Amino acid sequence: MKSYYSFFLGIALLIGCQVSQPTTNPLSKWDQITKSTEKYSGFMNYYHDTEKGKIYLEISPSNKELLYVNYLSAGIGSNDIGLDRGKIGDTKVISFKRIGSKMMMFQPNYNFRASTDNAMEQKAVEDAFAYAIIHGFDIVAEQDWSVLVDATDFFLHDRFGVGKILSDQKEGTYSFDLSRSALNADGSRNFPENTELDFWISLKGKATGRELRTVSPDTEYLTVRQHHSFVQLPDNEYEARKFDVRGGYFGTSYSDYSAPIDQDITKRFITRHRLKKVDPEAAMSEVVEPIIYYLDPGTPEPIRSALMEGAQWWDQAFEAAGFKDAFQVKVLPDDADPLDIRYNVIQWVHRSTRGWSYGMSVVDPRTGEIIKGHVSLGSLRVRQDFLIATGLLSPFNGEEDPRMLEMSLARLRQLAAHEVGHTIGLAHNYISSTENDASVMDYPHPNIRLDAQGEIDLSKAYGTNIGEWDKVAIRYGYSEFLEGANVEALLDQIVTKAYADGLRFISDRDARDPGGSHAYAHLWDNGQNAAKQLAELMKVRKVAISQMDEAVIPHGTPLAKIQDVLVPIYFLHRYQLEAAVKMIGGMDYNYKVRGDNQAYMNILSAELQMEAVNNIIATVKPEVLALPEDLLNLIHPRPIAYYDGRELLKNRTGVSFDAIGAAEQLATATFGLLLHPARLARLIEFNARDAQYPGVEAVLNTFTNSLYEAPHNDAYLNSIQQAVQFRYLQALIQASKQSSQSPMAISAVNDQLRNIQTLLYQKTFRNNNTNSAFATYQQKQIELFMSKPHEYHVKEAYDLPPGSPIGQSCEW
Repeated sequence: MKSYYSFFLGIALLIGCQVSQPTTNPLSKWDQITKSTEKYSGFMNYYHDTEKGKIYLEISPSNKELLYVNYLSAGIGSNDIGLDRGKIGDTKVISFKRIGSKMMMFQPNYNFRASTDNAMEQKAVEDAFAYAIIHGFDIVAEQDWSVLVDATDFFLHDRFGVGKILSDQKEGTYSFDLSRSALNADGSRNFPENTELDFWISLKGKATGRELRTVSPDTEYLTVRQHHSFVQLPDNEYEARKFDVRGGYFGTSYSDYSAPIDQDITKRFITRHRLKKVDPEAAMSEVVEPIIYYLDPGTPEPIRSALMEGAQWWDQAFEAAGFKDAFQVKVLPDDADPLDIRYNVIQWVHRSTRGWSYGMSVVDPRTGEIIKGHVSLGSLRVRQDFLIATGLLSPFNGEEDPRMLEMSLARLRQLAAHEVGHTIGLAHNYISSTENDASVMDYPHPNIRLDAQGEIDLSKAYGTNIGEWDKVAIRYGYSEFLEGANVEALLDQIVTKAYADGLRFISDRDARDPGGSHAYAHLWDNGQNAAKQLAELMKVRKVAISQMDEAVIPHGTPLAKIQDVLVPIYFLHRYQLEAAVKMIGGMDYNYKVRGDNQAYMNILSAELQMEAVNNIIATVKPEVLALPEDLLNLIHPRPIAYYDGRELLKNRTGVSFDAIGAAEQLATATFGLLLHPARLARLIEFNARDAQYPGVEAVLNTFTNSLYEAPHNDAYLNSIQQAVQFRYLQALIQASKQSSQSPMAISAVNDQLRNIQTLLYQKTFRNNNTNSAFATYQQKQIELFMSKPHEYHVKEAYDLPPGSPIGQSCEW
């Protein structure tokens, strides 16, 4: 009995143990996939499987519409290629939509809209234009209304398009290399309103261009970092501000198909940061949230202080608009990422060659609201400014001279203010140099003068503080108006008063075109009259070259380096020359709108046009182009490890400096500007409309008579004269062959060639064997061209060394 009891008791205990043992639930598919991953929680949760190299992205119902931005977080380091650290790529509004087993990333087409409450009218416009599905993600798991997608293919991809850019620039053929690409965990972070992911992206291929070879340690494998931001879109409390051509801002636009028939279908708004007063009724008020810019902590001193000071100038403009402490500049915290969308950043960017600085912004394409300002300042620019100042002063005579550094830092302050200006919405204003530097949004050439003793003065090379136009622009873009106010009328009052005060705004298209017609808007020029300022700058150039000797380089430096300093001084006037040329066939005009107080456009007077002609001719005189014999004897051939570079003059003389070639290159550039088809066409039209204005014949006759005057007795000057004559002759032939040239211009140019033939027959060009032979050679070139114009090949001259930016694209 006892044994049976024990048996059944054992069975019962055994059964009881089995019943009471808890069951183990199998892992969900979501958990199975993510259990061995590292989770990054934030705006969009993502998971990294380090073993498999997978990236999973969690998409929830709250991720309706958001902003997607990509960048280069580590670049290539070549200005010419343009793939810089911090370069902003695509900025898109995106949304996610599930289609079957795929989660599609859509880009809605905000270029075409219907601003109406009629849902069907909105849908009619939406369905009329193309959608864009940026990527289709495989859905791998679902949980609590959220889905998990495999985003590996999206992120481990040349999303920025580095390979295509290199191919387009003929730098090489490269394709994405998955085996050498991976998440950069150190550069990836997640926050409540933005998700930041960073990746090492490698490409494999073959370099075919010069620039890539100079910056890559291995041209077969090329690695950059590409950054992705997913950002919560701003709320709907931002008030878009109407774009006005007179206001000085960049704009954004879309086509509104619900606009009444009698209104413009294109709606235009300015780009600007959001800024609100604590007390909107106060003339001066603190702000709800200031605009803060953060400076790259990798910027060295004294550059760091100069950049902070220059950027901080903008607070002057915001204060003038009634905002207290609205604009601030700080150093970026060490643990912050400059590509984090929450920070407006000023980056100090290194390249192998000097290049452009630029200010870009991440903008909400729906409204024009600037979400992030991002400034990139090229680090080598300051060294070129220092080099220019060195060439002007020849300072290495044993005593320390602080003026080169002072001028360089002054330029950096202005540069920081300029590029930050772009990122708060402002466009270039290239007419400000005629208005006592009324805007930092101009491109300033150093304002170099001769003092009362005839010595070079750099004390006012660059302006300080924000300009009067800049204050107007900030008032236009950022002024806060009370509810119910007639905003358009108040904005019109701001620009009307500015123009009544003599301030003007002219931007890129009218200033950059080498054949442009605006006589007062140009890059890197000074003065109200470009021709007069050209003459003044030539005086400075003459003094600088006349005093140039070994003191332009430090002790222990190879004498060949004198050429490095000489080149920017020899071409010191190149941009003022471009500005003066635009006076020939030039005009004066504003962005006038009907009913405003701006002047109507007018043609520049004949006196001013001919003043420009004569002052330009003066720049190609042999005496001006020739270099002193003592200086030429100092410029030694380049020694080992100091071979020729892109900043130096190309030559025909082998290792020696080509003094005649330098003159020839400068003359070629001058005549190319003069004979631009648009310029000649305007000369013809303006003269036809009113004979008081000079025509092509009058302008070219003046040039020809001066260039073909009596030969010089000095053999060196005579050789320069001949070189200049030949480049003028070739420029005329080139102009005659240009398909875009008007028939009347071709006729006038050909007539000028015949005029030169006549001059060449005159006795003055046959007073010795050298001149006789060269006169015959030029005659022969004209005869060859006239007899078979389509078969004649213009003899190309060497291009000038890089100039943009003086001291540099696009910009600025």
